[in-house]
Amino acid sequence: SLSKTKKKGKEHKESIVNAIREAAEDYNSIYVFSFENMRNLKFKEFREKLKPTSRFFLGSNKVMQVALGRSVSDEIRPGLYKVSKVDYGSFFNYYFIVFRRQSRPACEVFDSTGSLLRGDAGLFLTNMPRDEVESCFNKFEENDFARTGTIATEKVELLEGPLDQFTHEMEPFLRKQGMPVRLNKGVVELVSDFVVCEEGKPLSPESARILRLLGIKMATFRLNLICRWSPEDFELYKEGLDESDVECA
Repeated sequence: SLSKTKKKGKEHKESIVNAIREAAEDYNSIYVFSFENMRNLKFKEFREKLKPTSRFFLGSNKVMQVALGRSVSDEIRPGLYKVSKVDYGSFFNYYFIVFRRQSRPACEVFDSTGSLLRGDAGLFLTNMPRDEVESCFNKFEENDFARTGTIATEKVELLEGPLDQFTHEMEPFLRKQGMPVRLNKGVVELVSDFVVCEEGKPLSPESARILRLLGIKMATFRLNLICRWSPEDFELYKEGLDESDVECA
């Protein structure tokens, strides 16, 4: 029934809150990170690699904010509220530095309180030394085929003439993708120049399929550190921002 569904949803959120709070007591430092072009399999491999010393949380940002505490009065460890509640104005510049290159509007990055746990973000709790964490995250990068809606990183144009990389059986499929092709003596031929995608514009489903066929990877799965909390201090990972930007609600 509807009432049972609501109850189950509430219980699930409470279990996540409790899990985060328990983990926060077990680990020496907590990081907020953002991610671009998430690839579940690669993230699972990264998570398993760090499992002996760390734990990841992804999901509802509001639930994670509640778990950590949004103010001094309800934070679970001293200074931890800074992860959940940050002055919006102080981070307007941060948006331009980190997220503008992802073509994401500010409303997707910060909520009305300016929380760092917003949009495509997660928690990383660990006992690893700071330099090892930074090294792992900075080195992690996985190239993959772009999906529909991804912003093209370059212009791809195919010139008129034979397309030797495609077999004659693929000609009908290519035509369905909008490519002006025909068979000429069993060879797939482009009858005019064709622009697959334009730099800076989102990929259509057809463009994404063609790029995959061409073997062109435009998506890079990255993890970006946003801030670090420890019992000793709180750090933001962008030049020009400091702890004084963080204000109590």
